[in-house]
Amino acid sequence: MKKQRDKSLFYFTMVQYEKLKIIFLGTPEFGAIILEKLAETNFKPVLVITAPDKPVGRKQILTLPPVKVIAQKYKIPTLQPDKILDSKFKIQDSKPDLIVVAAYGQILPKGILDIPKRGSLNVHPSLLPKYRGASPIQYAILNGDKKTGVTIMLMDEKMDRGPILNQRTLEIEKDETSTTLHRKLANLGAGLLMETISKWMQGMIKPRPQDDAQATYTKILTREDGRINWKKTAKDLEQEIRAFDYWPGSFTFWEKRDGTMVRIKILKSRVLESKGGITYSIGKTLVVPQNEIGVQCRKGFLGGGGDFLVIEKLQIEGKKEIGSEEFLRGYPDFIGTIFK
Repeated sequence: MKKQRDKSLFYFTMVQYEKLKIIFLGTPEFGAIILEKLAETNFKPVLVITAPDKPVGRKQILTLPPVKVIAQKYKIPTLQPDKILDSKFKIQDSKPDLIVVAAYGQILPKGILDIPKRGSLNVHPSLLPKYRGASPIQYAILNGDKKTGVTIMLMDEKMDRGPILNQRTLEIEKDETSTTLHRKLANLGAGLLMETISKWMQGMIKPRPQDDAQATYTKILTREDGRINWKKTAKDLEQEIRAFDYWPGSFTFWEKRDGTMVRIKILKSRVLESKGGITYSIGKTLVVPQNEIGVQCRKGFLGGGGDFLVIEKLQIEGKKEIGSEEFLRGYPDFIGTIFK
């Protein structure tokens, strides 16, 4: 029975897909990875919709969204509307069987969701109903989760609330960052998406409603969310730095002895547990073993001194990233100052 089913899926993928029309919506790298996987197979979309080009960096260079770069590589027609409803008629003219969404950035209204014959599928990087919303990858690391995954769901008008078609789990490594997890989940999601499309088009999947009572939500992260609060525990901050690696990044301010404030990005860190004894002011910088920077943090429980966050890599704004030891050689008056 299994062999017959596998042959059926293979036949659908290789032959019937030639008549299947998919419109793909996405914007950042997560969507770009999935689009490229689709474009390299018989699931190549007939149309891509992504966000408008935006100015990036200090020089405000107009930059293409990652999804558009992939669409151009595979010569797929592309639309970049400010609002998705602006493309409604062109979507209708394409007569899609499916719309596939992977980190597009806009909520699709009913008028768009109702266009494709077999519905709109969303590739969401969490095990729904956990972590609905804009930042599921960051929250999984931020909360110290041991596993996460990808959900393919049938979209409705509410954010990430539609019935589940398929899910797959992924373990989170101890040193995982949001950058590495983004890529792992995108690759996992691409494979799961193609498997799901094949089964969905053959009527082999029954949508499973989400349990709204179990739902958790994530917020849109802003740049200011990346400012480090040294009153947190070292463990919480180490997870936060890994979680915010992709966006918004983690930063703090160093007040130099002349009163100048310098913005510093913290790129990599680890926890150094305190064995009691002296407790320094929260945020105070010290030299720890291996000639690295340690920062005094709050203790995670009552009693004893706080743990230290050891900074392994950092970057002064506008300069290259460097290790702690190299930084200390360049700024010998740094130790003893307090991060703000």
